[in-house]
Amino acid sequence: MARGFHIGPTILLIVIETVVIGCARLPETTRVLHDDDRVVTRLETDFNAPERTYSNKTELSVEQLTRLLRGYTVRPRSRVPLQAFIDNTPPRKLFRESELDALVPPLREALQQVGFDERIRFEVFSPGRNPRYWRDVTGGWIKVRHHFFHLVVDYFHVEQPVRKTDAYDRYYPSPWTPERAYTVNFEPERQYVTDPLLDEYAVDLDLFTASTPP
Repeated sequence: MARGFHIGPTILLIVIETVVIGCARLPETTRVLHDDDRVVTRLETDFNAPERTYSNKTELSVEQLTRLLRGYTVRPRSRVPLQAFIDNTPPRKLFRESELDALVPPLREALQQVGFDERIRFEVFSPGRNPRYWRDVTGGWIKVRHHFFHLVVDYFHVEQPVRKTDAYDRYYPSPWTPERAYTVNFEPERQYVTDPLLDEYAVDLDLFTASTPP
C-alpha cells in the first residue's frame, strides 16, 4: 500500500509537468497588426524556437517582397509514406497575383515590427464556394533569422467558415479545417538553402537581394 502511495504522486507530478510544459509552448498572439476581409497579419510568440534563433526585423521593398513570395510553390504532403515517392502532382504557386497585392503591404509592415522572440502569422482570404458562409484561406507563418527567410504553410486554398462561430451552428455546422502538412519549395533553387542552426530550408536573403533590384 505504501509503495503504491509513493508511486502514484510521482507519476501524477510527471504528467502534470508534461501538460504544463506542452501548453506553455503553444504560440500566443502578442499583437494583431492588420485584420480585414482580405488579410490578417499578427505577431505571435515563438516558444518552440531553439536558443540563439532570434527573429530579425527585415527591410524589403514592396517589389522585393512581392518577387520573394512569388517564388514559392507548394504541394500537399501525402499521409501515406510511400505515396511521397510516387506522387507526380505538380507544385502550385503559393499565392495568386491578387493575393500578393493584398498581402505584401501589411506583411512588409509586420517584417519591420516583429520582435526578437516573435514570428509573423498571416492569412489571405478569398470568397469560397458559398461566400456567405465559406471563404478560401491560405495561411502560415514567417520568421527571419539573420539572412534566412523561413516560411511555413498551414493552409493552402482550403475552405473555412466565414465566422468561427459557424463551426458550432446547430443547424448549419461548418467544421473548422485542421492544419495540414505541405511541401514548400522556392525558385530559383540555389537561393533555397538549409539554415544550419535550425536545419530547415529557408531563402537566403543575401543571395536573393543580390539578384533583385531594390
